[in-house]
Amino acid sequence: MPEMISINFAEPVAIFPLPGVVLLPHTALPLQIFEPRYRQMIQHALRGSASTGTKPLALASISPIAKGSQRNPPLRKVVCVAHIVQHRAHGDGRYDIVLQGLCRAAIERLDEPSGPRLYREAIVRPIEDPTLVVPGLKRVRDEVKSLLSGLRFQRMQSARAVLEWIERKELSHHGAMELVAFALVKDDELRYQILSESDALERAKLIWTDLHRTDRFIAKAEEQLGRETPRGVSWN
Repeated sequence: MPEMISINFAEPVAIFPLPGVVLLPHTALPLQIFEPRYRQMIQHALRGSASTGTKPLALASISPIAKGSQRNPPLRKVVCVAHIVQHRAHGDGRYDIVLQGLCRAAIERLDEPSGPRLYREAIVRPIEDPTLVVPGLKRVRDEVKSLLSGLRFQRMQSARAVLEWIERKELSHHGAMELVAFALVKDDELRYQILSESDALERAKLIWTDLHRTDRFIAKAEEQLGRETPRGVSWN
């Protein structure tokens, strides 16, 4: 992942907490930015520098113990460091952006808003080396491809789209599995577990197990409904 070269982990990165959202490396997420503190964060990120381009920021998950009224709720430790690949500024100060995940990292020091800075920052450290060749990852990718090629998943538009992507040879095994998880794993807790797992093969096993569970669930549902799916029922 060459993008990691441009991340200076000695410098703090802006923290962007979102409830119920987990970004993974290699994946992209469109967002609307409207809160003043996060509009400021995006402004600062877009300034960047002539040598580094936009500044990275980290998408963080809010801790389950957080209270809804907290302005700066407690965060889970593992984040996805990302950068802005597309942006559009609106006249009222809002932004439409697309974030691309770069790498997993853990928060080592969290700095609360201070002075004119309205958002939190943190010193983070990467928790994996995504350039490592992981034995067994290709095998799990092939097993996932086989599962998604089956009749049950082929009824799902999202699964068909993912299958088209992971069949591309130019997409790394790491990237393929991240894309599958981001698109098809729906359980928030499991998505965070996949983000926080530093071992690529263990992540791939978690993803395959979840897809296999979904496949079995659909199979049992089809047995109850009969071979013909009633009009208006979809697995998407």
